[in-house]
Amino acid sequence: MGDGPLVDAYETAKRSSAPPVDAVTGAALRFLAAAIGARSVVEVGTGCGVSGVWLLRGMAPDAILTSVDTDAEYQAYARTVFAGEAFGAGRARLIRGRALEVLPRLTDGGYDLVFVDADRESYPEYLAEAQRLLRPGGVVVFHGALAASSEPDGPLRAPDPAETAVREVVQRVREDGAFVPLLMPVGEGLLAAIRP
Repeated sequence: MGDGPLVDAYETAKRSSAPPVDAVTGAALRFLAAAIGARSVVEVGTGCGVSGVWLLRGMAPDAILTSVDTDAEYQAYARTVFAGEAFGAGRARLIRGRALEVLPRLTDGGYDLVFVDADRESYPEYLAEAQRLLRPGGVVVFHGALAASSEPDGPLRAPDPAETAVREVVQRVREDGAFVPLLMPVGEGLLAAIRP
């Protein structure tokens, strides 16, 4: 990655409550955005701007990233990272608020890619929103698809609500004919699914 704003963002994010995607996951996000010629992307979970930089690097030069987060400080920091990476002021639209309140106000079928890296307990609801937001041929990507514990649920281990939600999304995407899925074993796992 060299040096510069992205490296600084990684260092800041590692000390925050919003850990960044690793570089391999970032490269996969860049690749996916570039592969579909993404011009309009929604990101759920701005954090310190790390995944946003990777997405913007793969998006078309005049494309717009819409990033949603509840934390104003993260978004202010991400804005400086995007500016430092020389993305124009109009390239990123940062919206502060709860994603499940913001996403319903976004345009149906108006997005090429939806990336989700926030509140894993809400992943099933984010999947439903992504299905509505994506154009045909659009891609939804969930971070942390392989982050569940390897220990089986049972009398000595109650299922974690976040793990249960991630498992539900993986199962729904795999079994639902509305998507063409791919589970990528990079970082904590990326679940990508195309809306035909």
